Order: sequence, then structure tokens, then C-alpha cells
Amino acid sequence: MRINTETRVVENLSRKGFYLAFQDIGACVALLSVKVYYKTCPATVKSLASFPETVAGGENHALREVSGVCVDNAVSEELPRIYCSVDGEWVVQVGQCQCRPGYEEVQDACHECQPGFFKAHAVSDKCEPCPANTQRLNTGALFCPCMDGFYRAPTDPPTGACSGLPSAPQDLMATTTQLSAGKLLLSWSPPEDTGGRTDITYSVECQRCEGTTCQPCGEKIRYEPASVGLTDTKVSVSELDAHLNYTFTVEAHSGVSVFASQATPRAHKPPSTSALTTYLHYTDPPKITSIRLVERTSTSLSLSWDISPQPRAQHRAIRYEITYRKKDDNLDGTTYVVHRFEKNSVQINDLTSGTAYLFRVQALGSDGSPGGSSMEEQFETSSEGHLTQNNTAIIFIAAVGAAAMLFIVFVVLFLRRRKRNSHARQGPEDTYFSSSDQLKPLKTYVDPHTYEDPNIAVLKFASEIHPSHITKQKVIGVGEFGEVYRGNLKVPGRKEVTVAIKTLKPGYTEKQRQDFLSEASIMGQFSHQNIIHLEGVVTKFKHAMIVTEYMENGALDRYLRDHDGEFSSFQLVGMMRGIAAGMKYLSDMNYVHRDLAARNVLVNNTLECKVSDFGLSRVLEDDPEGTYTTSGGKIPIRWTAPEAIAYRKFTSASDVWSFGIVMWEVMAFGERPYWDMSNHEVMKAINEAFRLPAPMDCPSAVYQLMLQCWLQDRSKRPRFGDIVSLLDKLLRSPDSLKTIADFDPRVSIRLPSTSGSDGSPFRSVSEWLESIKMSQYSENFTCAGIVTMDQILQMKNEDIKNIGVRLPGHLKRIAYSILGLKDQTSTLSVFAV
Repeated sequence: MRINTETRVVENLSRKGFYLAFQDIGACVALLSVKVYYKTCPATVKSLASFPETVAGGENHALREVSGVCVDNAVSEELPRIYCSVDGEWVVQVGQCQCRPGYEEVQDACHECQPGFFKAHAVSDKCEPCPANTQRLNTGALFCPCMDGFYRAPTDPPTGACSGLPSAPQDLMATTTQLSAGKLLLSWSPPEDTGGRTDITYSVECQRCEGTTCQPCGEKIRYEPASVGLTDTKVSVSELDAHLNYTFTVEAHSGVSVFASQATPRAHKPPSTSALTTYLHYTDPPKITSIRLVERTSTSLSLSWDISPQPRAQHRAIRYEITYRKKDDNLDGTTYVVHRFEKNSVQINDLTSGTAYLFRVQALGSDGSPGGSSMEEQFETSSEGHLTQNNTAIIFIAAVGAAAMLFIVFVVLFLRRRKRNSHARQGPEDTYFSSSDQLKPLKTYVDPHTYEDPNIAVLKFASEIHPSHITKQKVIGVGEFGEVYRGNLKVPGRKEVTVAIKTLKPGYTEKQRQDFLSEASIMGQFSHQNIIHLEGVVTKFKHAMIVTEYMENGALDRYLRDHDGEFSSFQLVGMMRGIAAGMKYLSDMNYVHRDLAARNVLVNNTLECKVSDFGLSRVLEDDPEGTYTTSGGKIPIRWTAPEAIAYRKFTSASDVWSFGIVMWEVMAFGERPYWDMSNHEVMKAINEAFRLPAPMDCPSAVYQLMLQCWLQDRSKRPRFGDIVSLLDKLLRSPDSLKTIADFDPRVSIRLPSTSGSDGSPFRSVSEWLESIKMSQYSENFTCAGIVTMDQILQMKNEDIKNIGVRLPGHLKRIAYSILGLKDQTSTLSVFAV
């Protein structure tokens, strides 16, 4: 028997029911069964939306849209929808529900967040654990509130961790410099507890105290870079008065510091401020504001002067230096007379009647440091006749008194010299053991070339830095092995610092790489404030680098040339003292530098000098200052001791010789030692006992130390400990720098007499200025109408000043050159500016 099955769809019903009828048309067919049914999409929950059971549509309505509702504690921006197919299956859902804040989805239902968890938004995410420093509330938390003493910054999201106030900055200290009176550097370390934040800034407040009374320092005080919003851990403070107590308060801030007033003190939480009281010991002399004529006679003038006001605590012993000369003296024979007094008035005797004199008064501090001077003022003696008998008697008595006073001064000086000599015999050990820091045991330098594998030496003495922590910014020079960059170093856990980055040029050999890194192996063994500091090296990557601290002012020789005449002898001696301290440290470690020169000393923005360039243990193939020796290496002849040139005998004593040359460079403001002499001429001159002459304005005590450093017998040269001790004494007694060494301008500054370098007379003023390195004043001479050498020869001291030459060193250089052009053979009188 054959059974056929047929399916028919009945749709578009308009009534509540329908009839089914079957007609027999007479065929041999029997109706076995009839099945009547309809399809539905079952009730379901999808994406947190509940949909009811729905009858499927007919063939003409393939999909039937059905709206759903969100389950309990779920929400939706729009009504969720889904389609029911003719086959009774749900397809194509549109829109979905999400658990509301404080709830999370668990098996198609929304359940409250458990205690210690929260959810802030209606999203599909799970509940999150409460962040650090927040309270654990009951179930269903939208956020976790901060614990007592912790806060969220206004810019923090409410779901973020809570932060505490930062603790106080650590290690607050004040550093003064002898080179900048009234200025100090405040520095500190970051807080031990940052409160869990990285946006730490600092502010500095100042109070000045006289006795028990303190008040804000006011707007007079200068902060560099600023007093608030500091991201670095140091600030320079200037315009401070001497002999006052200053209290500096440094406060750490973060994004939550705005809530500090609401903070409830916690037993384990220190305050966010750190305070320091300091006292400046420098003496700032007042300025002379005016000079007055009190009385005059035919042979004397009585003068008094006013000084600028001083803080009460700064009223200390002040002396005055009065300088005078006849007005009509010319440049060739001008003689200045100098007197010192402790009162602000004076009577000058033994003057010529009816003569005009020019006076200038300068204040001196109790330590001898110069203060502001007055303008040059003119006063004239009266034109009376001969002295009376009375006046003669007065002058005779005054002369006797002066002679007695000179005798007393001579005796006092003699006794003081004996006492000073007895101190000098104590030896350098007394100085060496005078500081607790110097009692610490010193390491001994280890030559990295003694290692079979130089890479081991680098790893032993230097820290490896990942290149990703280094950012190059600008090329600042070219070294022997490659370019030198200024950049930044940001190591995790440390503050970002500016650094110098030495690189190794492409195409290097393995030996060049080892020589390059050997300098780092040497530097890594040193730790001293006057030795350049090694931050680390990059050796494990293709491009090797040496990273050192960055010195803003660059090489000392170039810096001095750029600031010719701008520093006092006191400041220059302070620079020498720093270099000597660094060399003493190296000498104590048994390290011989071999290439000490001003070009290898770097200067930072506080004028602190640091010894650098420790690469002369290698062969200096590219050094323009070197000359070939029999061994094939190069030696910087102008800076090297004769025994080191002749026998390659390098010792600390040969470094002392080099230090003497550096002292000369400093006092000569970067002048090239031995000028344009060839290396052969330099060696010949030294062997014939020639020594560099004293630079212009060089204190006699400083030049004598240079000569001691240049003794032929190296065993008689001073040690660096002796040099540091002597320079310290000079800095403690600035008066000792007043005595100037004998100076011949035609030798000491290599001024030409009448001609240029080719032997022919100078053809123009600009050519002459170029020869004495004063070409920056060419326009000044032209504007003043001085365009011929004959006019130059007629110039006097006042003429040079009047055309706009203000720096004392430049005034003297030009004036001395004019003397050289006139071929002066007589003894030079004192030239004061």
C-alpha cells in the first residue's frame, strides 16, 4: 500500500475558528489520518531580556517581531526586541538589557555585588574589587567611599583608588656658594610616602628672623625656577641678606592636598612639610651713595660720604677704600693713591694747592670683599699762599705720628708672619684630618685594562641602563668616538634628570668599543662632587652609550673666554679650589689623570667645576693638542710636565704641573698657554727654565703657587692636599688676593708692540682689536669717530671708558695694548679701573 503525505498551511484567518472539509473525488484513495497543529517560539530569557511564548507566523509572515522586558534589576536604553521564525525559533535579537549599577549578571539574572565589590555603571562587566584605601560596604555598592584620611582628587574618577596626603620632603639641606653671595641652593629628596600618587609637586616658603621675631621674606627674595608648582627637588634662592636667620619650609603637594584642611591627623602619618633654618655668613658691604666736601685748604681736603641702609643684623665692621689722583694726569703717568679707613670721613693732606683731584670711595666687608663704589667725584684745593709756621708744625707732628704708626704696623705684620709660618709647618696631614668626611677610608683605583675581558670591568664599575630610559634631545659636541648629546634619563623609581650622552659612531672596531667603555670603567670608580658623575652605560645593545651628569656651562676654557673679565679673583680662586679638590681625591685613589686641562674641566650652572675626560690611558690619536712621542702615542705638550714628555713618567706630581697650567688658564680667562708658540718651542723654552708669566690682575699668592707647581724637580712640587689647603686659606682671607703679581703686558698677554702677526704695521683699528681679541668693540670705536691708529695712540683711560668699554679686564687689556703700541720702556704705574 502506498501512503502519500501532504501538508497545507492555513493562514490569514479572519475569524476565531475555521472548518476543515475533505472531498472524495472517487479515486482509489483512502484518508488515513489528519493532523492539525500550529508552531510557537517558547518563552525565553536572552541577554537579560524576557520574551513570552509567541505563535509563529505563516509562510507569508516569515518573521514575527516580539518585544521583551528586562529581568529584575536590569535596565535597557531601548525596548529589547526579537523575531520569531515560522519554524518556532527565536532569531535576530535587537537591543539588550544590562544589570543596573551595583548588580552583575549571574546565569541570566542580576545579583547584587558582594561586600568588597562595586559596579558604578550599567554595563555588562562584572563587579570589581574595591580599590586601595577604600571602605568595604554591604552588598550592591555603586562605589567604594574613601577611608578616613584618604581622598580622591577632583580629577580622579569616583571608581579610582583613594590617596593619602604626601609625607614631608626628606633630607632638606641648604648649600651656599662662595661664588655667589646672598644665594643658596635648597635641595631635598621626595617624600618617603607619596600617598600612592605620582603628581607630587613642591612649594617653598621663606621667613626671616631677627631675634625672636619672624616675618615673611616678601617679594624681594628670588626663586629660580619658582617657589610653587615645583616638580624638581631643588630651587635656587637669591637676594638674601647676610647674618639673618632664614627659615625655609618646603611642602609636598599632590592632587588631594586641597583636602588637607579636612584631614584628620593619623598617628602614623607625618605632616607634609619640612623646615630648615639657615644663616648666611657672607658679608655684603653697603654701597656708597654720595661723597661730600666738608672742608678744604690749600693742601688738604676733608671728605665724608653716605652709605646705603643695612639690615640691623648686618651692622658689622665696615672699612672704606678711598682712591684719588690728580685730574690732569695722562694715561702714561697716572698714579693713584689708595687709603683705607674705618670711618666714613677722611682728611687728605699733602695735596697741591689750586689743584683738582678725582676721588672714588669703595666699601669693603669685614672679610675684605668689595662692595659698591661711588662715582668718581672732583674736588679742588684752595689757592692760598705759603704755609704758616703753625701749619709747618702740624705737618711735622703728623709726620712723626705716621712714622710711629708705620713702625707699629711693621711689628704686627712680623709677628703675624711668624705665627702663620708656624701653622704652615703643621703639614698637609692637619688639613687632611680636619674633616669627618675625610676620615672615611678611600678606595684604590683599579685599572680596567688589567681585566682579561674589558666587559667584566664595565659591569663591575658601571650600572647598565636600558636604552628605553634614555631620550636624546640635542647634539652638544663631537667626541673622539662619536657625537655627544644632551638628553633625559628616566629610570623607574627615580626622578627624571638631564644628562650628557656619549655615543659610539657607526663602523667601530671591537678595540674602539673597548677603549670607549674603558672611560666608563674608570669614571664608575669615582664619587666626588668635583668629579664628573657617571649615571651608567648601555653595553647590551647595538649602540653603546656612556651617560653622565649634564654640565650646563660646558668646558671651562670656552666658558671663561665667553665671560672674559666678568669674574673677580675671589671667584676664579673658588673655581681652582674645586678642581684641586677633585684632583686631590683622584690622587688619594692613586689615579693619575694625564690630561688635566681647562678644556677637560666642566662647569655647571652654579659655577661648580668638575674634572672629566678620563680617556688618556688610551692612545690619543685625534687630540689636536698632542704631539707624537717615540712610542707612537700623543701627549698634550702645553699641559704636560717635562719628565712626562721626556720619559713618559706620569705621576700625581705631573698632574700638579698640569694643574699649574690650568690655574694660568683660569686667571687668563681661557687664554691658550704659550700662545702661538709651536710644541717644539714650548718644550725648548721649558727646558731652558722659561715659565709662563703672570696673567693680568693675577694675585701674587696665586702666581707663586703656579711657579711651585712648575718646579723642575717633581719631588719639590706641592701635593694636591697642600694646594687645597693653600687655596682655602686664600678664600678665607680675601685681602691676601689684593696684592697683584708683577705684570708686563707685552709678555703676559702677548700684545703686539706695533705690528700684526705678519710683522707689518696695523692697517686698521679693527685689525688691531682683532689681534688683542677685543673685536666686539669695533663698532664702539667707529661710532666714536676713532678710525685710525694715530687716534688710538692718543687715547687715555677716560677715553676708553667713554666709548662704552665697561668690564675692568677689557679696559685693562685695551689700555695695556696702547702702552705696548707706544713701546713704553719705563716702569708701569698702577693702573686702576
